[in-house]
Amino acid sequence: MRQSIAGILLLLYLLLVFGSTVFTRMPGERQYQLEAFWSWKKILHYIEQHGMVTGTGLLRENLLNIVMLFPAGMLLPFVFGNRGKIRWWHGLLFGIFISGCIEGLQLILCRGLFEFDDMIHNSLGCMAGCAIGAGCLKKFNKK
Repeated sequence: MRQSIAGILLLLYLLLVFGSTVFTRMPGERQYQLEAFWSWKKILHYIEQHGMVTGTGLLRENLLNIVMLFPAGMLLPFVFGNRGKIRWWHGLLFGIFISGCIEGLQLILCRGLFEFDDMIHNSLGCMAGCAIGAGCLKKFNKK
C-alpha cells in the first residue's frame, strides 16, 4: 500500500514538473546552450566584476534546478523499497532520464532553453533526494 501511494505521489509530482517546465510555457524560438557549466562561469565572472553574488538570477535558478527533482528522488526509495535496495546512483540515473526528457521536450517544442546545466543540477538534486529518502526508509523500516 505504501509503495502504491508513493508511486501515485511520484507520478503526480512529475506531472506538475512537466507541466510547469514544458507544457504551460508559450512556444518561442528554439534555444539551446551546449556548454556545460556555462551558468557557473557566468556567476563567477559576475562575482569577480562586482564582488558579490546578488544581482544575478542564475545562482537562484541553479539552486532551484537542484531542488526541483529532490522530492522525486526522495520518493524513489518508497516506490521501489521492497524490491531491493535502491542506491544513490539510481536517483542520479532517474534524474538524468527525467531531466533529459524535460530538456528534450523544451528543445523540440520550442518552450524553453535546452541546457546541460539544468540536466546536471536536476540530476544532482534527484540523487541527493534519493540518498536521503533511502536513509529515511531504512530508519522507518527499523521501527
